[in-house]
Amino acid sequence: MADDLNDVTDTDEDEVSESSEALIAVHWTDEGYYPPPASFVAQANASDPAIREQFTEDKFPDSFTAYADLLTWFKRWDTVLDTSNAPFWKWFVGGELNASYNCVDRHLADKANKAALIWVPEPENEAHQAITYRELYVRVNEFAAVLKELGLKAGDRITFHMPMVPELPIAMLAAARLGIVHSQVFAGFSGTAAGHRIADSGSTVLVTVDGYYRSGELLDHKVKADEAVEAAAKEGQQVDKVLVFRRYPGLYSAATPMVEGRDVFVDDLLAAHKGELVEPVALQATDPLFLMYTSGTTGRPKGCQHSIGGYLSYVAGTSKYYQDIHPDDTYWCMADIGWITGHSYIVYGPLSLGTTSVLYEGTPNYPDAGRPWRIAVQLGVNIFHTSPTAIRMLRKVGPDEPAKYDYHFKHMTTVGEPIEPEVWRWYYESVGKGKAVIVDTWWQTETGGFLGSTLPGIDPAKPGSCGPAALGILPVILDEDGNEVPAGSGKAGNIVIRNPWPGVFQTIWGQPERFVSTYYAKYNNDPKSTDWHDWPYFAGDGATEAADGYFRILGRVDDVINVAGHRLGTKELESVALTVNEVAEAAAVPVVDDVRGRVVEMYIALKPGFAASPEIEAKVRDAIVKDIGKIARPKNIWIVPDMPKTRSGKIMRRVIAATSNFTDTGDITTLANPEIVEKIRQQVQSAKHAKGEVPRELSEAELNEIKSFGAE
Repeated sequence: MADDLNDVTDTDEDEVSESSEALIAVHWTDEGYYPPPASFVAQANASDPAIREQFTEDKFPDSFTAYADLLTWFKRWDTVLDTSNAPFWKWFVGGELNASYNCVDRHLADKANKAALIWVPEPENEAHQAITYRELYVRVNEFAAVLKELGLKAGDRITFHMPMVPELPIAMLAAARLGIVHSQVFAGFSGTAAGHRIADSGSTVLVTVDGYYRSGELLDHKVKADEAVEAAAKEGQQVDKVLVFRRYPGLYSAATPMVEGRDVFVDDLLAAHKGELVEPVALQATDPLFLMYTSGTTGRPKGCQHSIGGYLSYVAGTSKYYQDIHPDDTYWCMADIGWITGHSYIVYGPLSLGTTSVLYEGTPNYPDAGRPWRIAVQLGVNIFHTSPTAIRMLRKVGPDEPAKYDYHFKHMTTVGEPIEPEVWRWYYESVGKGKAVIVDTWWQTETGGFLGSTLPGIDPAKPGSCGPAALGILPVILDEDGNEVPAGSGKAGNIVIRNPWPGVFQTIWGQPERFVSTYYAKYNNDPKSTDWHDWPYFAGDGATEAADGYFRILGRVDDVINVAGHRLGTKELESVALTVNEVAEAAAVPVVDDVRGRVVEMYIALKPGFAASPEIEAKVRDAIVKDIGKIARPKNIWIVPDMPKTRSGKIMRRVIAATSNFTDTGDITTLANPEIVEKIRQQVQSAKHAKGEVPRELSEAELNEIKSFGAE
């Protein structure tokens, strides 16, 4: 305990006095620059810095018509931005278009025989499926005819609970063709979770599959449909039809029986609509395209409602300039369509630009860590897009694998969370072979597309920083009182966006009050104002801005650990731990402490070939003390065999936070490796007992904090 007190008193007094609830301790070393190769600049969609002059604040909002002009409109808009019901922004008011037409029909004239989608099954002995724009057109029309026969029409909602199979984007585009609002639930989520989303959206039709492959196993997915229908019914929502695609045509791959009168095989329905064409409905730009529910919350899920015109314009524009997608590229976003990344940058963005988009069914490291690089060679992938979670995993299980394969990426993206500089450098040097540009993008489900990123043909990359603001985006960092935190000050605060943009979501489905209170009320001083300047968007992320205008995202402001008045960013702690050579993964969690409020505990997973030892613990502890300070010294460092993870590979920090605090870990049924939770619990809690650390009775507020830690 004396050591703990010394850590507090050793802290610089000025640093303590300047600490506010929006200031997060920032001690990261600023990294160097990695300029784009001349060969990339020569072919880039954006290579002239003057493009930024087209998107300056004085040209807002008309600047975004450049994105809208990438689309085909049935009727041009009358008003670019309507702020009359702030902050429920309306973009391209009066305009009419159709997302399905823009992603499929308009490419038939010159790209009919070009692959729109290439599907890679997880079993390597199964053939890849290339779906041309012509075939996509036929299949989208036929499924739209099925939906129309069921009586679904514009404005109705439909829920998909589907894995990474080509029938998913086909179904999305078919719904969009008719103006049906689709809600895709990540296949790894439980049937109950899908049922909650069905009930919230008011869907009467569920579309699913019988089974799909994950880590070599053909999973029974149909069983989740039964759970979803039951869960929705408990909330008063009846599902009339469950449409079941078959993983293998004509062969039912699930053990769960079909329910007579409710469940029907899609291929049986399609037989009656072979070759049928359905005219794309001319829809208002402000009509909703889809709902995307945020995950990880402890309360009612938030259905983020995205518009047709604004959203599609924004993902087309950002795909062109930030992903640098050309029609002749083969582009692979190794993410899941169940998340916003897949909607924006697997389906709607790439297809609106007429490129070839790759879908992979299974686990990235199945049957081994060389699988992504084999796929890249086989398909000639030249743009690769994935998450820091996947990058860390591939670095952990196959650090030397990329060098074994002769692929050539011109461009690589990292998306979804901040990436640690050490991991960034492996991505650049090993995966990109020192020749590909990297864009480290910052954005959210709610934002529709990128908010912060380097323009890859113009800006140098800087490890750990997403880069400057995206075109037309006006960010600022504020403290809790709304005061601006100056660039280059070394201090952090809340990153907010001062202006609306076309990709921003329209509202939370059925919860407009929650929409305003969560995202706009914090820094709004006049609830009656219709001036967009009065409604900055609160992103909920902590960040710092360097003198060069590059932003570094420190993680959710809810995911900071407040140690003796210092708000330590979990991402910073984890980044430092990853500088230790033996460490593959790291997670920082808070532990309630009587003296300092909270203390830090670190969970560490090691690279193959290394064994847990006190020496490695000491390396991690010393690195954190050296790079951040004594205030951040972890109380305990736990070297565990693996981290509890979601099916998408995200570390479930709330589970290990609960373990460290002797509280209930909650529902772990959706984890990819639930068996690891008990192993970690026994390891950690028995060691704590041996040290004389007894469980502390937590208040309701403290329990809620631990329960929601790491939620997004």
